[in-house]
Amino acid sequence: MNYKYKLVAAAVAVVTLAGCSDGAERRRQANQDFNYLDTQQLESWTLPSDAQSSLVSDYAIPAGEYQGAIGAGVDIRPPQQVLALIPGARTLQDADGVTLVMVKQEDLSDVWSVTQKLITEQNIGLRNQTANTIETDWISWNNEDEDTEIGSRYRIEKSAEAGRYSYRIMLVDWREGGTEQTVSVENKERYSILMTNLVTSRFDEREREQARLRAQELVKQIPISMGQDRSGLPVIIARAPYNVFWERLPDVLGQLGFTVEGRNRSQGVVEVQFKSPDDEFWDDLGTQPVELDNRAYNLQLGDLGNRTSISITDTDGKPVTEQALNSLAPVMAAAIERANQG
Repeated sequence: MNYKYKLVAAAVAVVTLAGCSDGAERRRQANQDFNYLDTQQLESWTLPSDAQSSLVSDYAIPAGEYQGAIGAGVDIRPPQQVLALIPGARTLQDADGVTLVMVKQEDLSDVWSVTQKLITEQNIGLRNQTANTIETDWISWNNEDEDTEIGSRYRIEKSAEAGRYSYRIMLVDWREGGTEQTVSVENKERYSILMTNLVTSRFDEREREQARLRAQELVKQIPISMGQDRSGLPVIIARAPYNVFWERLPDVLGQLGFTVEGRNRSQGVVEVQFKSPDDEFWDDLGTQPVELDNRAYNLQLGDLGNRTSISITDTDGKPVTEQALNSLAPVMAAAIERANQG
């Protein structure tokens, strides 16, 4: 298959720094040229006959043979890092590949299932497959950071022995520009981690989708009412846990004339633009219109354990009136009830 690296990078964007994506030359250390390679060899210092020797060892370079790349062979791209997207999983790395050690056998089964689905979706060929091992055919990576098209093959294993649930990805073969080569330690590490992150990102994507669907089911039974926050200020109370209501709220708002323009889950902030529907909409919903002007607002959600509070401010941080909140509470309840019937 010819799988574009830029698509992989979109799924695991936090692994790659933007500064290293403007072409293969950006992975090199030299600025403008490699003239430093033409530097003359150092010569031993010859002390004048009438001078007195004074040695300082602060800047002495130890003698020895040092192995490493020079010139265009130098690679300064930041190292890849395995994304911690599987709750409780530990990451182990060695010279051959990456191992994920999971807490539950269910997680191992789910990751294996995600791997098989990913292979099928991307038409990745297989050299060999058993119940616990997968050996892929060549996978092509068209990466702007590389000088040529990269090809790699992987061996993927799972194990559930003695209560240790492990998943392992190893890069076994390597080619550049269609020619097989011995894989370097750096490339084996980089592309083993890259493949691991592709799988774990798919796992995380699936978990989020399942959480969203569960939230949709749970939210069907959420009562909405007025209440007070810990400071005694009026707020709308949704009788559902924060994580459940957070997932469902955009759909509810979308039915009521709100357009969600930004969300920050950790801060509980939802930025919206409100435009009131026409009278026919409110008649059909069976409620009075929301008493809000057509403008931008910020919704602030609070985690109250098994409940969630909702307060509303304008873009200047000024709270809307209690009357406006009172008008929104029954409208939200009616929207949820209508969704239940649908």
